[in-house]
Amino acid sequence: MKKNKNLFKIVSVLLLAFVITLSTGLNSVSVSANTPYRTFTNDGYGRTMETQTAYLAQKTLIKFGNEFMSNPSDMYITSDGTIYVADTGHGRILVGTADGKLLNIIGKGKLKTPMGVFVTSDKKIYVADKDGKAVFVFDQNGKVLNKYTKPDSPLYGEGLDFLPQKIVVNDAGVMYIVCQSNTNGIVEISPEEGGTFLGYFGTNYASVSLQTIIYRAILTDEQRAKMVSNMPSTPDNLSIDTKGLIYTVTRGDENMSLKRLNIAGTNLIKGGVSDYDESPAAVTTGNHDNIYVASSQGYIYEYNKQGELLYVFGGTDDGTQRVGLSTQVTSIQVDSKDNIYVLDSDKKQIQVYEPSEFTQLLHKALYLYSKGHYTESKKPLQQVLQMNSMFDYANKAMGRAYFQEENYDMALKYARLAKDYEGYSDAFWEIRNEWLKDNIVAALVIIVALWAAFKIVKSLDKKKGILAKPKAAIANFKQKTFVANVCYSKYFMKHPIDGSYGIAREGRASWSAPSFILLVFMIEYVINKYLCGFLQKTVREGRYEIFSDIGKIVIVMAAITLCNYLVCTINEGEGTIKKIYTYFCYSLLPYVVYIPFSFILTHILTTNEQFLITLLQYVIYGWVIVLVILGIKEVNNYTAKETAKVICITIFTILIMALLIFIIYVLWAQVFEFISAVFGEVVYRFG
Repeated sequence: MKKNKNLFKIVSVLLLAFVITLSTGLNSVSVSANTPYRTFTNDGYGRTMETQTAYLAQKTLIKFGNEFMSNPSDMYITSDGTIYVADTGHGRILVGTADGKLLNIIGKGKLKTPMGVFVTSDKKIYVADKDGKAVFVFDQNGKVLNKYTKPDSPLYGEGLDFLPQKIVVNDAGVMYIVCQSNTNGIVEISPEEGGTFLGYFGTNYASVSLQTIIYRAILTDEQRAKMVSNMPSTPDNLSIDTKGLIYTVTRGDENMSLKRLNIAGTNLIKGGVSDYDESPAAVTTGNHDNIYVASSQGYIYEYNKQGELLYVFGGTDDGTQRVGLSTQVTSIQVDSKDNIYVLDSDKKQIQVYEPSEFTQLLHKALYLYSKGHYTESKKPLQQVLQMNSMFDYANKAMGRAYFQEENYDMALKYARLAKDYEGYSDAFWEIRNEWLKDNIVAALVIIVALWAAFKIVKSLDKKKGILAKPKAAIANFKQKTFVANVCYSKYFMKHPIDGSYGIAREGRASWSAPSFILLVFMIEYVINKYLCGFLQKTVREGRYEIFSDIGKIVIVMAAITLCNYLVCTINEGEGTIKKIYTYFCYSLLPYVVYIPFSFILTHILTTNEQFLITLLQYVIYGWVIVLVILGIKEVNNYTAKETAKVICITIFTILIMALLIFIIYVLWAQVFEFISAVFGEVVYRFG
């Protein structure tokens, strides 16, 4: 009996341990289920990378009280957290709370297909009723205060219908309305005199390709009439912030899909957004000068006011019905606590996301920075970077905060970490300016001293010949064949026609001297590529592909030399492969001589002065091209026409050679894969 009791205790303990383990596992599954999506951001190079979860899927609202939604199209959240939903399928506006409590039903029996809703600070409810062809204004009790129909102004357009879909209202009561199929822009109506049409606002522009322009220029009137009309896109949705700025999203406008418009209709997001969704459905603003855009598929983008991406998260529901995924988003709103509300018309529900600790810290930093509290903004930014040191937007914000504090060394450091070229240039300009103030006198004294020393030595040499022995040694050194040929490349650079004659007729062609110049060229190319100034660097920090770079240069030089030799031989050219190799390598001398000056300038100049480097590089590359052309012409004794022909055939030959090498590579890879598969099968069969 005692044994049975002990056995019962052991079994009980094991069952209890199993239940605890199972419950722990279920809890972990529950946490994972809250975030069925990943969060991404961009680094300073524009690469998409995963980061900490920015927003957690908190809950889903499917009804208010006992009232379910049918094909909801829009919603608005007031500062006190009240939710207004345009319940399109039922022809009404549902008013409720974040916990699903029903407060009121507005417009029942008066509205046909409410597509947009907006609530002003004085609690007036504006509803865009598409099939009702009107904008209704209600009070909180559902009483109709005003009704605005199609403007009777001839400026509106006689043939245009009035089908309002979305609406926002500024503090003066001016309405901005998106109407279906109205490509003229957002309809702007003042409440004065029962509704005064003020004009069109934020009109999108139609893009016209060069091909279309040419077609329209050469076609007849009848043919042009049959072409598809190139009309601007109608905005899909809009929002307004506390400053009265209008935000619009438009499908098909690519980087201009998101716009931030001032009162004059000018887009304040210069250059547009680099990270955009192809089907944006809704837009709203946050509490920290940030912007949220939701795509119809359920992806949510958060930008700062300059249009720089902070996060993208969410996604399309694949049928698993997991919280946080959507199928057809029509509206997005943010409450005073930074919770995001996403309206899904297909699921007839509202997804609610709450910001994670990581996002709360970033928002706090953004708020402090926007208010001018730069020093205070650094603390939350440091906490963000402790969580994710690779979050480049935080590095950028930290650099800008240090810059405002005039700590330019730290600003430079963080700007480089974030690949913030503008911030780096500004900080570097200040550092350079301070250095010049502190050292300009000493620098001038050193320059004058060096100039005076040069003059004194030159004078003494002229009178007493103090440099006679060094000059004699240098002269003897230059007489060596290798050194003489290297020095001859300088003559070729300055006098390419005469220099080409020396290569062709006077035995100046060699293998060693051109190879030396090619070696110096490769060394300078690698140094300039990886060690140039930050503002001119085109490769990622810490990434070096030196052997690959050298291999590419060697292959290109060998291919150009061989192909040009074959073409010149066929076309009765007089150049041998040694001569052709010589003038190709000698043509690189302008790069060898002058690229070090460009390299130095990359460490001295700021962004506004970079055009000097670009100009110098254009001169260098142009000089190299001229030397190559004249080398081909003079060494092979061609006319200008024959030279052009040979150059074109050489380029074509190089392309054919590259194609053959690629085909051989692909075929060999397939053969190698087949042999590996056969070998694996044999090993498996005979184990």
